[in-house]
Amino acid sequence: MLISATAALTLTLMPGTASAVPGDATVDQVAAQMAEAGHELEVVTEQLNDARVALARHQSDVQAASAAAGAAQDRVRALDGRIRLLARSVYTGSGMSQLDVLLSSDSADHAVSQLGTLEAIAGHTNELLTEVSVASEQAEQFREAADEAAADAQRVVDEISAKQAELEAKIADYQRRYETLTAPQRAQLALAHGGDSLPAPSGVVAPSSAAQAAVDTALAQVGDPYVWGAGGPNAFDCSGLTSYAYAAAGVMLPHSSRAQSQMGTAVPRSQLQPGDLVFFYSPVSHVGMYIGNGQMVHASTSGQPVKVASLDAMGNYNGARRIAG
Repeated sequence: MLISATAALTLTLMPGTASAVPGDATVDQVAAQMAEAGHELEVVTEQLNDARVALARHQSDVQAASAAAGAAQDRVRALDGRIRLLARSVYTGSGMSQLDVLLSSDSADHAVSQLGTLEAIAGHTNELLTEVSVASEQAEQFREAADEAAADAQRVVDEISAKQAELEAKIADYQRRYETLTAPQRAQLALAHGGDSLPAPSGVVAPSSAAQAAVDTALAQVGDPYVWGAGGPNAFDCSGLTSYAYAAAGVMLPHSSRAQSQMGTAVPRSQLQPGDLVFFYSPVSHVGMYIGNGQMVHASTSGQPVKVASLDAMGNYNGARRIAG
């Protein structure tokens, strides 16, 4: 479920490696390499976010399968009780066999009627036995499905735990490296990954109340810090910002850029409207929110606050989805 992109982070972009940036590297070279490091970290972070979405789905499957198994087992118990009741009525009631009926009947019509009753009881018993067999088989299938879903969920938990520890170590390396950058290098890095910070516009008009609430909420976070894996209310990563903004509009989005890129409906770039989500890279690993005039609001990378930037600032434009409006 999680691809091994973290392996890509053991490259020239982390401090302490043999191929660290030389001291005479240009500002542009340092910024480009650090921007690439930030992007690789974002890729892994979004994979972790996606894994957490999958985990929630698996946990939901466990609950559904467990409930189905319980209902099927209840059906088995109910049928078992009906069979026992029927057996008591047949075998402890008249206790009559077909031969008994024939020998004790006053007339042929009475015998036929009695035999019909016995056959009906036998047929009903067979139907109940068939129902019990089917219900028991279903209960076992549901139990197996619940066990499988629980195992899948645990596997994702284990993967997340391992990747999270790995990611945290690499983030620490990145942040230590970032602290060594000069002011010009940091400024160039901001341009290389996320573009110039533009003034937040006022009076953005979205096509629906939900989109309007999402846009207003996203813009209200401008200046909040970027933190890998954060979903608000005071720090965000890219998909954390967009899911937080739409939650304010009553629309729940998964905290994953890849998962969000499959929500709503596709929108051509020429028809973008405020509130549309815009995605970058292939496979998708970054998301922002379009706010009109060729601009978006997004959480770009570590060291950069939530900001308004040109839609072209990230490069690698992938597509857009309309969530509301």
